[in-house]
Amino acid sequence: MSRTVESEPRVSAPVLAAYSYCETVTGQQARNFAYGIRLLPTPKRRAMSALYAFSRRVDDIGDGTLAPDVKGARLDDTRALLTRVRDGEVEEDDTDPVAVALSHAAQHFPIPLGGLDELIDGVVMDVRGETYETWEDLKVYCRCVAGAIGRLSLGVFGTEPGALHAERAPEYADTLGLALQLTNILRDVREDALEGRTYLPADDLAKFGCSAGFSRPEPPAGSDFAGLVHFEVRRARALFAEGYRLLPMLDRRSGACVAAMAGIYRRLLDRIEREPEAVLRGRVSLPGREKAYVAVRGLSGFDARSVSRGAVRRRT
Repeated sequence: MSRTVESEPRVSAPVLAAYSYCETVTGQQARNFAYGIRLLPTPKRRAMSALYAFSRRVDDIGDGTLAPDVKGARLDDTRALLTRVRDGEVEEDDTDPVAVALSHAAQHFPIPLGGLDELIDGVVMDVRGETYETWEDLKVYCRCVAGAIGRLSLGVFGTEPGALHAERAPEYADTLGLALQLTNILRDVREDALEGRTYLPADDLAKFGCSAGFSRPEPPAGSDFAGLVHFEVRRARALFAEGYRLLPMLDRRSGACVAAMAGIYRRLLDRIEREPEAVLRGRVSLPGREKAYVAVRGLSGFDARSVSRGAVRRRT
């Protein structure tokens, strides 16, 4: 994948308004994501906001209180809208700002819109109440709801001309998405339990005596909850290590964006590792000053250089 351009022709007033709407949605509902994309040039930032706003719409259908059959119908409607976007049938004066913005973004960046179909597939799994016996089963879900977002984002970022092994960039973007999603699952384990959802693999839960679930603000009696969390943290760290190979393939600002978002989640993982039971008492988060530090690290290229040095050591 080649590097995308940093500028674009003049954007019409209806399209600017559509992007503004998407950026507002992103800023209000995705603080970590919004923090990262602030580091991007304007065209890329707008495109990422359009992707987020569409994805948020899909997620909100799955997370809402509607009956499963109504959710299914809404997801079908959203998939039909995506088809209109893909086929270039959305006009600038369309009444749906998300569709207008996404259509414009897809015209200016090589976004693999099939990834949004995968996202819808993942939310359908949620609506059906699917559970996952093994990590291999859970990976299918994570690739739909997070790996696909990594590949979609790569369509906006592009890769640097001449980047080594750039053909593997979609694979690394996908893997980084898995790392972020597994971190989300650990962070939200109590919140998901209260919604009747269990994402961690059943065989992992059984291995650590946690099959009873997490409906209470303390671990199941007789369980090794800390052992379970540390096991999943190690899995997530391995995914991060693999996914970070994407960073040297990106231009400076795109790499900074990815490093900032991933860095925030890696620090969340550190906190969860230090105090596993905290996830049963409430949502673990980072203060703004720590997010700012992560952003500065990303913008400096520190993480990308670290990955590059590691790759050189592995080859020598």
